[in-house]
Amino acid sequence: MTIRVPGDKSITQRALVLGGLAEGESRIRGILRGADPLATGRALVALGVEIAGLEGAADSEVRIRGRGLRAWRQPSGALDLCNSGTGARLLAGALAAQPITAVLKGDASLSGRPMRRIAEPLTRMGAAVDYLEREGHLPMRVTGAALTPLRHRSVVASAQVKSAVLLAGVGAGVAVEVREPRPSRDHSERMLEAMGVEVVEGEVAESWSVRVPSPPPRLGPLDMEVPGDFSSAAFLLAWAVLSGSGTPLTVRGIGLSRTRTGLLAVLERMGARIAVVPREDTGGERAGDLRVDPAATRLRAVEVGGDEIPAMIDEVPILAVLAARAEGVTRITGAAELRVKESDRLAALATNLRRIGVTAEELPDGLEIEGTGRPVSGSIESLHDHRIAMAFGVLAATPRCDLRVDDPTVADVSFPGFWGLLERVRVRSARLGRASFGG
Repeated sequence: MTIRVPGDKSITQRALVLGGLAEGESRIRGILRGADPLATGRALVALGVEIAGLEGAADSEVRIRGRGLRAWRQPSGALDLCNSGTGARLLAGALAAQPITAVLKGDASLSGRPMRRIAEPLTRMGAAVDYLEREGHLPMRVTGAALTPLRHRSVVASAQVKSAVLLAGVGAGVAVEVREPRPSRDHSERMLEAMGVEVVEGEVAESWSVRVPSPPPRLGPLDMEVPGDFSSAAFLLAWAVLSGSGTPLTVRGIGLSRTRTGLLAVLERMGARIAVVPREDTGGERAGDLRVDPAATRLRAVEVGGDEIPAMIDEVPILAVLAARAEGVTRITGAAELRVKESDRLAALATNLRRIGVTAEELPDGLEIEGTGRPVSGSIESLHDHRIAMAFGVLAATPRCDLRVDDPTVADVSFPGFWGLLERVRVRSARLGRASFGG
């Protein structure tokens, strides 16, 4: 059985913002039309960027006519990013180099997430950032300026912090460097290189350095296909492993950046059998097909932490669900970043697992989960977090589970059509399984 999942959310967001900073027309295919990218797209339109096709059919091309590096228009009102943390942080970096003032706001969830670590390096470069209600949070006003070069040391490996600094440096035409304790997602670096920017990466003084030494005076337009979202694919891969259907499942055209696919190594240690079939790169991004063979898969507990977490930070919720069905106690550490996502995901996972009868302990930076083969049942509180809702939705679609997710619609943030696809895969797998036994 072969399926596809929507385009990568992180790459989509960056394609929109970078397309808005480019000169000429960018042409993007496979773009994710989820709630987060739509909010980012509307904000860019308010800044004078022309975007055609973003709210069109899923398979239609999106065209972006950028205004150049420092030519965005003064918006007439606040830019509402709804629940898009990536959109807010990327735009803050790009706005720091624009000769305008803009207010970024969001919904209650986004307004509760920290913005200080984005604002601090931008103010050191010369931009003005003012919090309008609560210190360190949205809504915040960004006033651009003629920025100065910056070397920034980030205490956490954060692709959003790094991207904001890179966008500010490229927009202002000044050299920037970000040093992280370990590599974070590298989508911005790959796309900037595809647009003609020199990006230098490597280990420096026990940290990972990303540097733009000499930004070009302009960005060329993008012409790319957004690969499928690995984080979205992970839910279907996990379902195949948990379902015990015995039917192989292939998810086509998935982005395979090394900074995103850490879950694959963990799944292998748990006993899952997943093959990677490379495909042609696009927009500087590696892509390929993922094939899971669920036959006789018997999951075992693992320990995950340290350098593994940045490459699978969004997959911890589905890993926790897998751990609930693995033999032994799975220990996840180094994931404190999950406390400031759409929800406190560590607390949400522990609470919901205990609610359905799984033994789970919340650690300061992770979880301990004791797997069980017993039937589980109960109501899941998603806390308006798409990854919590989808992770437990996957578990609900497997044997010996009677679960109800309180807010299924929140999945539209990153995976429009998730529930329909999950049900089609489940039903088709059952039919194929019966057919293989002559049923």
